[in-house]
Amino acid sequence: MAENQNIEWKESWRDEYLKWICGFANAQGGKLYIGTQDDGTIIGIDNSKKLLEDIPNKIQNKLGIVADVNLLTEGGLDYIEIDVHPWSFPVNYDGEYHYRSGSTKQSLRGNALTNFLMSKTGLKWDAATISNIGIEDLDQESFDIFRREALRSGRMSKEDLNIGNTELLEKLDLVVEGKLKRAGALCFCRKPERVISGCFVKIGRFEGSDLLYQDEVHGSLLILADRVIDLIYLKYLKAAISYHKETRVETYPFARDAVREAVFNALIHCNWADNVPVQIRIENDAMYISNCSMLPFGWTLETLLCTHASKPYNPDIARVFYRAGYIESWGRGIQKIRDACKNLGAEEPEYIIHGEDIMVKFSALQSAKVSDSKDHNVTKNVTKNVTKNVTKNVTKNVALEIKILALIKDNASVTTTEMSKQLSVNRRTIQRGLETLKCKGAIERKGSKRSGYWEIHEEFMTP
Repeated sequence: MAENQNIEWKESWRDEYLKWICGFANAQGGKLYIGTQDDGTIIGIDNSKKLLEDIPNKIQNKLGIVADVNLLTEGGLDYIEIDVHPWSFPVNYDGEYHYRSGSTKQSLRGNALTNFLMSKTGLKWDAATISNIGIEDLDQESFDIFRREALRSGRMSKEDLNIGNTELLEKLDLVVEGKLKRAGALCFCRKPERVISGCFVKIGRFEGSDLLYQDEVHGSLLILADRVIDLIYLKYLKAAISYHKETRVETYPFARDAVREAVFNALIHCNWADNVPVQIRIENDAMYISNCSMLPFGWTLETLLCTHASKPYNPDIARVFYRAGYIESWGRGIQKIRDACKNLGAEEPEYIIHGEDIMVKFSALQSAKVSDSKDHNVTKNVTKNVTKNVTKNVTKNVALEIKILALIKDNASVTTTEMSKQLSVNRRTIQRGLETLKCKGAIERKGSKRSGYWEIHEEFMTP
């Protein structure tokens, strides 16, 4: 039998093998055999009786745990079995924490060690409280987005949501003894960089190794969830055009539902403590969505891709996204991504793990690919093409933005009050639309609030 997650073969005893026992104790447990070759062949040991006394004492003195040490005999040869059970608390060897993963022993350091210790103690990074941001510092638009989506999804009722922001935070378990949890700040603070500097999303359009253009999307996690997908499909992708009878059909190279699920997963599972943003790289043939994170301890890539329980890296953030209707709570995210790609007719996504980085690669649907020119003005062509047909392909929010652009085009000095009256929506909705358009680089405010005017950037002007 070959060595695996729970089996290790050794020809003779060395005290350094206490590290392997430490690794088993911190993982799923396992058995270490002394007096065997690497393939499990029994070769025997001469000092078995002495080892039966010494090994249990060394395990207890060095590691502070107890393991079953058994003398076995086969073909007249004695060998020893050390049966190690998984322990609920962290076990260390001279201050070092070892962990059994696959058939290897790993020494945990840095974030890997931090995450391991938190998992053993039941603490999570996003559950820690902070002192530099209070409830009064949070962003009303983020609360508006949450209430809108939670009500629309049916995850919370109108009565549940018709309460103050402080009560809502308490209902979502984001406040401890009057202090805000990290999760609450990241989800509802307009500038989460006050908590962690890398909390944003970075998007880039590439042709080969050349970066054509890029965006950084900043805001609370709820604002990011609300805007990133629209930005990708408005600015970064072009649809292949076909016709079914008289109906114009636009097919994008990447399944929108799959990309949305992957982006939400990245926001939820990101190890924001690394100060590295979620990164989205878009090419003609592929899209890569990556975030700093680690699989739950004991998991492999195979575990991730098979049916599994939901184990969010940031449980409190995940709870907010669940209540908003953005995700489910059954660990079905990857299956939903696969299904969406299959429905589009594209290849299944590929998951790539590089140390503390998890990346999902989407391959473009070949029939929907539209090749880009090397001209760096491709942004203008993409946006113009999509804007012509925006009412068929984007959400109601973006449709409102198109109406706002039309009003500004007719009257650059139009006020939010005038927009509100002409479009029959409240001023707060108009203001959100203007903020979104500014984030997308579509408009810019010139002059003062009272006497200024709006300027539409050329690439967003419709003919």
